[in-house]
Amino acid sequence: MKVIFMGFNSKVYEIVSRIPEGKVVSYGQVASMAGSYRASRAVGYAMHRNPYHGVLPCHRVVFQNGSLTDGFAFGGKDVQRQLLEAEGIAFTKDGCVDMKKHRWDGKCSIKHSSVEKV
Repeated sequence: MKVIFMGFNSKVYEIVSRIPEGKVVSYGQVASMAGSYRASRAVGYAMHRNPYHGVLPCHRVVFQNGSLTDGFAFGGKDVQRQLLEAEGIAFTKDGCVDMKKHRWDGKCSIKHSSVEKV
């Protein structure tokens, strides 16, 4: 399946589509990668409005400290945590993703994106 995107949300979706399994990014990281380092809330809005449920790994986007969002659009914190743990993501004692271990550096993964930029 190929999905074609345009605009800021398109950049966000394209970036999120490339996050490899077992890695996470913060909303701020995605905003910075999309060229708007102050737009982390806009990234959150794009994740909430994701029209490509099941295609984009939105569960891999977390707060900068590794905490999960109450508003995870597909079932809340518990579902997000289950999805991340199924990918081998480790959590700290306080319930946050171990960002030192699992933060994605933005480099391309081996898997190819199912998103086509225009």
